[in-house]
Amino acid sequence: MNAAEAAADDFQNRFRSHFCGRLNAAYENKPVKIAGWVHRKRDHGGLIFIDLRDHTGICQLIVQPEKKELFSQAEKLHAESVICIDGVVVKRSEETINLRLASGEIEVIVENIRVESSAVPLPFPVADELPTSEELRLKYRFLDLRRERVHQNIQYRSRLISEVRHYLENKGFMEIQTPILTSSSPEGARDFLVPSRLHPGKFYALPQAPQQFKQLLMVSGFSRYFQIAPCFRDEDARADRSPGEFYQIDMEMAFIEQDDLFGILEGMFKHLTETMSRKRITCFPFPRISYADVMNRYGSDKPDLRVPLELEDVTDLFINSSFKVFAGNAKEGNCIKAVVLKGRGNESRQFYDKAERRAKELGSAGLAYIQYKEDGPKGPIVKFLSNEEMSVLKERLQVGTGDVVFFGAGKWERTCKIMGGMREYFSDLFELDNDELSFCWIIDFPMYEYDEAEKKIEFSHNPFSMPQGEMEALETMNPLDILAYQYDIVCNGIELSSGAIRNHRPDIMYKAFEIAGYDKPEVDRRFGHMIKAFTMGAPPHGGIAPGLDRLVMILRDEQNIREVIAFPMNQQAEDLMMAAPAEVSPLQLRELSLKLELPKEAKK
Repeated sequence: MNAAEAAADDFQNRFRSHFCGRLNAAYENKPVKIAGWVHRKRDHGGLIFIDLRDHTGICQLIVQPEKKELFSQAEKLHAESVICIDGVVVKRSEETINLRLASGEIEVIVENIRVESSAVPLPFPVADELPTSEELRLKYRFLDLRRERVHQNIQYRSRLISEVRHYLENKGFMEIQTPILTSSSPEGARDFLVPSRLHPGKFYALPQAPQQFKQLLMVSGFSRYFQIAPCFRDEDARADRSPGEFYQIDMEMAFIEQDDLFGILEGMFKHLTETMSRKRITCFPFPRISYADVMNRYGSDKPDLRVPLELEDVTDLFINSSFKVFAGNAKEGNCIKAVVLKGRGNESRQFYDKAERRAKELGSAGLAYIQYKEDGPKGPIVKFLSNEEMSVLKERLQVGTGDVVFFGAGKWERTCKIMGGMREYFSDLFELDNDELSFCWIIDFPMYEYDEAEKKIEFSHNPFSMPQGEMEALETMNPLDILAYQYDIVCNGIELSSGAIRNHRPDIMYKAFEIAGYDKPEVDRRFGHMIKAFTMGAPPHGGIAPGLDRLVMILRDEQNIREVIAFPMNQQAEDLMMAAPAEVSPLQLRELSLKLELPKEAKK
């Protein structure tokens, strides 16, 4: 029992003297008052057993037939009705002890029942974890939150936030709240806009992140800031992303380098893992992988390192190949990548057809492969390769009988991503350990990339990151070779956060934007308030903001982020319980000086 639980136990009033889940053999023969929801009710040969539930757990009650009025009252109780009872704690007999309950050694003989709220029949059961449609669960989320797993997820989330605060405060961080109503950001995802009544025709925006505010806090002289920050982005839903709003552990530090931030974050995740879970971190300190290396080896900048597969570059083996498809791609800017599946060379034709369909879904024209069978190599491209090429390939990839090699060829980035997608597709063939937390840092992102469609150089990640080499790099290097002090932290294939050491110097900022095609007036128009602040004394600073929802999802082994959020929206960004979004009255629109012009399909 922690200090908060102990303090709660001291709280007594007319509803309760104790909590259901904290009663044990130490309370034998003591009178108690407990309150909660009727979880289950069972009639066993004249005795009525009631499982009473509160937020701490379940306690078994016994209503004896001798007390006829009480017994009759108990018979009429419906599941999920709220009751308060007076009773006496007794020990269970040895054969009836329930080790699955914290209160499983005892039960309470009921002497009085007071019904505080009688429940009508429910749309789905709370006590039994029966399959229930997500639509129904979200419409009656207050009922869904009573179910054990979801209820525990939200309690866990609360404890984790408390541990985060404890850790960061001990590291010298100060919690500061930043505005919710702010200006629209010209970069990033789509904003949620809020019309202003006092300033007709003008709008606030809900913050996509407290990015600019936390940097300005560093300029204001605060050394270490954090916030459990609500963020708002008008994005589509995914299993690991909630539409509309989410929370992040937002952090910023002054006078730091990249290594300093890595140490703080790694320490925090280690602390949370050891205090909040039975999981284990694979490697500590976390591995650091450059963007170029992670794409070459895994085909993704958020790899699940638990999957025992890596991409192999075999471009050099086919420079002079008679196989024109490979030879044509064994040139600058293109590549040939291979993935080896051990022991899968004798799979059915259906296995290979499904793999090829997946490759086409990822954008590939097809999926070449070689099976190494007892009677020699087989596959659609074997006939195009010379014996020497087959021999060198076999030695390079260390393949043997029973193995299969899949190939992808084309532009470097596109091929890496397609084969990275195939690596993820094949990950289902492996039994991954859910108790393993395979963290890694992805570092050295390119500062710029070339946009083929627009035929121009643009920022590849975050325009406000400090370029490695600072002004000298911007003035002397090929922009596509410049790296930035940008980093992502990834766990088990899920990106928890991006971060950066910030560009705090106006001269470097103007030059960085100039390379991407922005002139000084445009930079001033978009980011003048930041530039002005940086001209008045700005310390070197950097930060990161791990996603709280995603972190809880990983630590709780949930596959969907909605399972760890108290009141989530559905995949269509609707709150089914509160019926939001909803129409507003003509009066409200007039007060905001707004007139609706709906698309035709919305008018029907």
